[in-house]
Amino acid sequence: MENFITLKNNQTIPLQDIPVLAYPEFLELNISFVKEDANHCVNYYGFPVLDTIKLICCIADDVKQKIYVSSSVIKKDRQEPITSFTARKLCFHLFERELHENFAIPYYDHPWLKPVRYPIDRPNQENTIANYPFYQIHSEELHEVGVGPIHAGIIEPGHFRFICNGEQILHLEIQLGYQHRGIENLFISSKKILQRNILAESIAGDNVVGHTTAFVQLWESLIGFRPDNKLVYERTLALELERLAMHTGDLSAVCTDIAYQLGGAVFGRLRTPIINFMQHWCGNRLSKGLIRVGESNFPFTMALANELTQVLDAYEPDFMEMYKEMKSLPTVLARLEKTGVITQKQAHRVGLVGMAARASGLSRDLRSSHPFGLYPGVLHEPVIKNHGDVSSRIQIRKEEIIQSIIYIREWLKNIPEQEKQPTVLPMPTANTFTISLVEGWRGEICHCAVTDLNGDILHYKIKDPSFHNWLAIALSVRNNEISDFPICNKSFNLSYSGHDL
Repeated sequence: MENFITLKNNQTIPLQDIPVLAYPEFLELNISFVKEDANHCVNYYGFPVLDTIKLICCIADDVKQKIYVSSSVIKKDRQEPITSFTARKLCFHLFERELHENFAIPYYDHPWLKPVRYPIDRPNQENTIANYPFYQIHSEELHEVGVGPIHAGIIEPGHFRFICNGEQILHLEIQLGYQHRGIENLFISSKKILQRNILAESIAGDNVVGHTTAFVQLWESLIGFRPDNKLVYERTLALELERLAMHTGDLSAVCTDIAYQLGGAVFGRLRTPIINFMQHWCGNRLSKGLIRVGESNFPFTMALANELTQVLDAYEPDFMEMYKEMKSLPTVLARLEKTGVITQKQAHRVGLVGMAARASGLSRDLRSSHPFGLYPGVLHEPVIKNHGDVSSRIQIRKEEIIQSIIYIREWLKNIPEQEKQPTVLPMPTANTFTISLVEGWRGEICHCAVTDLNGDILHYKIKDPSFHNWLAIALSVRNNEISDFPICNKSFNLSYSGHDL
């Protein structure tokens, strides 16, 4: 009998089918999985079962399109310390920090065992946001610079603590968790499917389609519902429109941070018709209300297809002209090239996902490795760059915008017919485990759920791509000047709210 079970994306299995291993065997198994470059951890978490903590680890094999799931059980009030995954594989560091914060699991060799989100029900109430243990270097030649947690823009709180030698950054530590919302627990306490659907839309405001698609795929897998071609079509189309809009907005933000006002204005203007189209489609510029379990309240029509074609026809030449102009300016290139570098080795060690990983030479794109929606029919080829700098992350956005437009134009040629939707959906299956992976514009989204004896949600786990990637920002700015931080930060554009769940 194997000591793990193999799943496909959006597959539901009986919880009892996940092998339960002794912790040392559980550790060795999952460490051995991530030794392969094509494998990475998509989720690792725990939930209480009586007086124990059940640990579940999910490792994705991006070549074989499989997910390897295993589990272990440890005592809730365990006193003797245990070995951490992180001491041997850095990519597990935040997963284990969260486990320690939530359940006081005593890792004896974790190199950076600090709080993550400060949930209200954390075992150690003495750990507060006010006494976060920042790393320090004592020297008369060095100084510290603090940015946040309150920012000039309308964004969530987050604190950045720099240790600098003059203008050079030696170390950056990023402290989040100021606005922990307890949204995972709300998925359990909210009993109506519409409430949970709206919660999914609220995980990260700039990634509504990505997270909501992950939720509806997961729920439909739980209840054994197979969405028709029209639903799959609309969700995938919306996902690529969200990618197109957010990438364009990020190009505007990077231009603004290097004081290239023309680029900031034009790219910002180009984003607007895309999100305005979403408002015409479903009544909300960020696509709230569009995606629902088992149904669609806003069917995509030929009239909408004609409108979208006109939007793209106007967008594409202006975008290409502006991008070409931006990349022709030596002053712009000097700010982007060789700034904020993350090497392929660093990307693999940290466990980067999404476009940030692809900019550093890692081919991590769920649209090809664990396809869903319309992507199995697309034969999607990830856009890969190898320099790992701000310029590479800009190029990724540009080429993915072109790629998205190609996909959308092809899909608009053949709109599926509306099929009759069921009036009543079944309840989820009891005692099951489900995983759903979606490649949002920022990267890999993972939702997992466990049901109880009655088929209700016992535990719900959300992982935003930012969870993997925040450490990369801290690494990217080392030995850069502090004035480079804004463009490094914007080139990743990670989510505070997606992290502070």
